[in-house]
Amino acid sequence: MIATLALAPLFLAQAVTGHMVEQEYETVDVAYEELSEGDAEAAVVQLEAELAEHGGHPALFINLGSAYARLGNVDRAEFYYRAAQDCDEEYQMELADGRWMDSRDVARLALATVELEALAVR
Repeated sequence: MIATLALAPLFLAQAVTGHMVEQEYETVDVAYEELSEGDAEAAVVQLEAELAEHGGHPALFINLGSAYARLGNVDRAEFYYRAAQDCDEEYQMELADGRWMDSRDVARLALATVELEALAVR
């Protein structure tokens, strides 16, 4: 599957994801441009529509989490990061620094990051 991943500023990247077993590819629009341009509100609208139309995909969940985190909605960010972490499907995703990670590991890292940020502002 070909997708775009935007995960907090640290992980902002355009990524290719491939199903680890079947290696089938499809396009998944995950609001990379909106997130990379800092327009989290537009990203949420686009991602929610994509989710309603195509169902759950780890990259959609991760990017929704990133968009909500940027909007300051930690609860929604955590919800979507957990959804990506618990998703039945797993993919390899390329991060901004060129590293490849399993989508579940990306979700766990994003969840830890948003939880740490929430603790820091308390």
